[in-house]
Amino acid sequence: MKKRSVSIKRKTSETDISISICLDGKGSYKVSTGIAFLDHMLELLAKHSLMDLVINARGDLNVDYHHTVEDIGLALGEALDKALGKRVGITRYGWGLVPMDEALSQVVVDLGGRPFLVMRMSTRKKKIRDFDLGLIEEFFRSFTVQGRLNLHVSQMYGEEPHHAYESVFKALAKALRMAVCIDKRLKGALPSTKGKI
Repeated sequence: MKKRSVSIKRKTSETDISISICLDGKGSYKVSTGIAFLDHMLELLAKHSLMDLVINARGDLNVDYHHTVEDIGLALGEALDKALGKRVGITRYGWGLVPMDEALSQVVVDLGGRPFLVMRMSTRKKKIRDFDLGLIEEFFRSFTVQGRLNLHVSQMYGEEPHHAYESVFKALAKALRMAVCIDKRLKGALPSTKGKI
């Protein structure tokens, strides 16, 4: 089977981003965004989803992290969408339930073509160092729109913010790993009664 992989570029007056993704990889990664916490989360996503991921991003970090985080979400979603192609034969649905010390998160995805995000975080902490944790929701919103997927994130309990968000990204990785897999019983058919995703 041919590996599902793509490379894309996104360049604006605020950001310059290149992403390569292979859905049928081994979890290798090389991530450089200029935002250490985001790098860590994206490395976890690659490692535990078994998707190979290369991300190079430069943005106007002297202004704010917002443009860079949002645009990486857009670019990663676009890369996922293109790598999935027509989405024939995929499992489509996936879920992950992952603990990280005292924190527990559940993430469920549907690669059915309809963008929607639900995100509920138990932790009330707003920052990790100088990183505004509210930007993670912006990242996921951009990712779901361009990736054309439903994403439901529930960080069920756990107050330590690093543990909470790490469990979220690991649970997302497990969910995506399941959802992008080819189901041989589908024999190349679409996993939809509509005939189109």
